[in-house]
Amino acid sequence: MPDTCGFILHAHTRPGKAEAFEAMFRAYVEPSRAEPGCIEYHMLRDQQDPNLFIFFEVWTSAEDLAVHMALPHMQHFHAQRMEYLSQDLVVRPIEMLSHASATAIPR
Repeated sequence: MPDTCGFILHAHTRPGKAEAFEAMFRAYVEPSRAEPGCIEYHMLRDQQDPNLFIFFEVWTSAEDLAVHMALPHMQHFHAQRMEYLSQDLVVRPIEMLSHASATAIPR
């Protein structure tokens, strides 16, 4: 899947901000999955560090990701992200080497 645009993002929240951050982003998961071009959108929480959230996203193209990032709620979050985070977001681009999910594999 070489034309896709994917990344893993680490968001480390400030003490006392994890619950608010989780509530805010939980509300974004399903609408994001419904957006054109979204292949995968997952929000994870580290079991050893409850202030660490990990996002796994794969989009059909960089253009689809750009549309997602330009949505008002994403712009609002990015403008105020440091109110929630102890350090800025760490984003690692990835290349998909397998099918999008186990359910996408033909049986």
